[in-house]
Amino acid sequence: MSRSKKFRRARLIVLVLAVLLVGAVAGGGYWGVRTVHASFPVVEGTVKVAGMTAPVDVKRDGYGIPQLYADTDADLFRAQGYVQAQDRFWEMDVRRHITAGRLSEMFGSGQVETDGFLRTMGWRQVAQQEYDTKLSEDTKKNLQAYADGVNAWLQEHPGGSDASLEYTLLGAVNGDYKPEKWDPVDSVAWLKAMAWNLSGNLQEEIDRALLSQSFGPDQISQLYPDYPYARNGTIVKTGTLAADGSYKPADGATAPAGATTQARAASDALLKDVSDKISAMPQLLGRQGQGIGSNSWVVDGKHTTTGKPLLANDPHLGPGLPSIWYQMGLHCRTVSATCNYDTAGFTFSGMPGVVIGHNRDISWGFTNLGADVTDLYLEKVTGPDTYLVDGKEKKFQSRKETIKVAGGEDRTITVRSTQEGLPLISDQSTQQQHVGQNAPVGNAAPDRAAGYGVALQWTALVPGQTMDAVFKLDRAAGWADFQAAAADFAVPAQNLIYADTKGNIGYQAPGMIPQRTKGDGTYPAPGWDSSYGWKKDFVPFKALPYSFNPAAGYIVTANQAVIDPTGYKYLLTKDWEYGTRAKEISDQIDSRLKNGGKISPTDMQAIQLDNTSVMAQTLVPLLLKVQVDDPYVREAQDLLKDWNFRQDADSAAAAYYNGVWRQLLTLAFGQKFPAGLRAEGDCLLVRQKRDATLPEGAVGNTTQAVTECGTRAAANAQPDGGDRWTEVVRQLLSKPDNGWWDYIDSNHRQQHGLDGLLGEAMKDARQDLTAQLGKDIKTWSWGRLHTLTLKEQTLGTDNSSIASGLVHRLLNRGPYQLSGGTAAVDAAGWNAAAGYQVDWIPSMRMVVDLSDFDASQWINVGGASGHAFHPNYNDQTQLWADGQLLTWAYSPDAVGKAAKHTMTLLPG
Repeated sequence: MSRSKKFRRARLIVLVLAVLLVGAVAGGGYWGVRTVHASFPVVEGTVKVAGMTAPVDVKRDGYGIPQLYADTDADLFRAQGYVQAQDRFWEMDVRRHITAGRLSEMFGSGQVETDGFLRTMGWRQVAQQEYDTKLSEDTKKNLQAYADGVNAWLQEHPGGSDASLEYTLLGAVNGDYKPEKWDPVDSVAWLKAMAWNLSGNLQEEIDRALLSQSFGPDQISQLYPDYPYARNGTIVKTGTLAADGSYKPADGATAPAGATTQARAASDALLKDVSDKISAMPQLLGRQGQGIGSNSWVVDGKHTTTGKPLLANDPHLGPGLPSIWYQMGLHCRTVSATCNYDTAGFTFSGMPGVVIGHNRDISWGFTNLGADVTDLYLEKVTGPDTYLVDGKEKKFQSRKETIKVAGGEDRTITVRSTQEGLPLISDQSTQQQHVGQNAPVGNAAPDRAAGYGVALQWTALVPGQTMDAVFKLDRAAGWADFQAAAADFAVPAQNLIYADTKGNIGYQAPGMIPQRTKGDGTYPAPGWDSSYGWKKDFVPFKALPYSFNPAAGYIVTANQAVIDPTGYKYLLTKDWEYGTRAKEISDQIDSRLKNGGKISPTDMQAIQLDNTSVMAQTLVPLLLKVQVDDPYVREAQDLLKDWNFRQDADSAAAAYYNGVWRQLLTLAFGQKFPAGLRAEGDCLLVRQKRDATLPEGAVGNTTQAVTECGTRAAANAQPDGGDRWTEVVRQLLSKPDNGWWDYIDSNHRQQHGLDGLLGEAMKDARQDLTAQLGKDIKTWSWGRLHTLTLKEQTLGTDNSSIASGLVHRLLNRGPYQLSGGTAAVDAAGWNAAAGYQVDWIPSMRMVVDLSDFDASQWINVGGASGHAFHPNYNDQTQLWADGQLLTWAYSPDAVGKAAKHTMTLLPG
């Protein structure tokens, strides 16, 4: 039987499995039920685990969250590997294939291009270098113990249906696949995936270059406005650098005892191709780069009702099942030189340690720093093996990579890198590909031969010690230990906040941040000019901003600018998020502290759920001033009169406002963007026949404005409505005659001016929401538009999927009707260029009470289990959507009382 016929037959088998799954879900179908349940983990009794030296207790609460108790570090991390494999091995297996560029081995030819792109960057090779040359011996021991635990589980479950339902589905189309043993480097490599997800302004670099083909410098600067330092502030005050180069806080804290012409002439097609590769990265990695934020803040004990610090964190990431996070406690029965850990929090499946959480002395949280740690270089490619620098020809470094393809022939690609080691990411996955042959470079590079290539310089491709930092955080006993851990935290560059049981709070900016010899990282640089590039040394850690016990009594990090560049010589980035959420959080804290008030744990949770649209406070008064003649539009406009600007799921006003916001962006900006940057399916505002469901005469008998979008925008340059776009619009509102307010109306006529555009946006929004929600505005609600569907992403999508759409629908969960919005503190993000559906979320929420860790609270999206139909597969999501938190047991007594299941891992 040919391979193609084998795969067609296998897909029929998958459909049969889907029918059996339906039966299993419905409570019938013995075989289906048995298949689904066979992989559920053992959570009671005793299990022998190879390599264990003494018993380890695993106590799970009703949500399946495990707390581990051991006597040595090795047994603790061996048990962590075993338990995570019980719940999440399929996800772990898929993740390591992503980071190694080996998805095609599991899912077939549909992943070859993705694998080629990932192989070109070489994540796995860099992780191997880190393991071999950078990590401490203690870290390596922990990683090996974790791998031993995973492999002990894998030896018991060698890849059949008893390992995971997904392996049954995979076996139907790729029966030859068997999971390999877990390797310690598999764990290290996942940090590269997270670094990619949070890698700063790479997309903005591409977008500026593409937009520069249609817009002038002034227009580009209006689309990427300067950060509003005066209005939204910074995490720390400017501070100074001492004579030895160390940063000195200036916020009342106490010390503890350019773009070039050549680059901007880059080929639209070439950079768009790179952008498409980025967008096509596996969805398990989430949405990449800017626009995704997070919130964290900490309040000292002088300003809390508990008398000790309170710390909150909610990282914003792309949604999916299983959750990116896995809640867990890692406890030494007695903390000693041989057993160093007593920590709990959020972990990554496939990686030992706790990433965000607390131990018995301190708590910590993360938000994305947003530092510019990536640069693109246009290279003058002169042939398969050569490129130009300073007029001289150099040879690429090259290596061959073989991509094994399930159900197909192996593919061999050639990966080219500059002599500085920068991978040429524009290469396709075919040998000796010439790129940029049709680049309209004009006089920028008249001597180009085979054209441009695009090379990537990125800190994550430099071996670092972030894995060391994770373990140091987990066992840190105070501020000095915390800073020592931060010094090793190379990538992704994060804002680290801190609190301890002694009452101290703090902040530290860590990470490898480049120093550029020329340029500011906002546009691709000319690789043929050696004066551009990075200096040998990164910004010294001692020069990075920090704060310890600031006079304000609290610290907020929500992706705003870290520091005002005035007086601070190092460039961290030109592409900060714009601080809307940070200012809203700070304002809420200030209002509660006024007149001697104090912040309670309940206040911390309430701030996390603040869904106020700050932009609406500015825009709605202008919308209400617009004279509206059409009664149907005026009816919708009236919704805004008494609106409190809260984006509650049941709010009709929030639905209409966000509809207007979406149409405003399309009329003012989307209409003017070049066709190459339009969203999938020509996702600009198009005019079609008036919807037949509208009342006769509605909206003046004009044609309907309909946004025809795919499920995502084709490029981030599209006006997605995020924090940057709120700042763009805010600054332009004071210029009602600015050219951006020109638009094409529903009769295809050119119109001018802000008032007219606002009126047109309200009319178009009325039609859009009527089409989606019905004619009766009493039935409208924001949640009906603003929905979240958690999609099972590890089985692949589209042509690379091993499962039918029916199977995916059975494994997905939702839709959930959500409150919140893109630039709100409760950041249920949506892309205005693609629709109202939620595409990034607060991936977890936690509030840590340093006065009593057992009074802390947490919640995850999804659940502890990665096994479809397991009771803990998705048992936290509705609670999360409702804004609730779970009690977070930490002490042995609290864990014991919460435990529903106890399993003991015995020496095998």
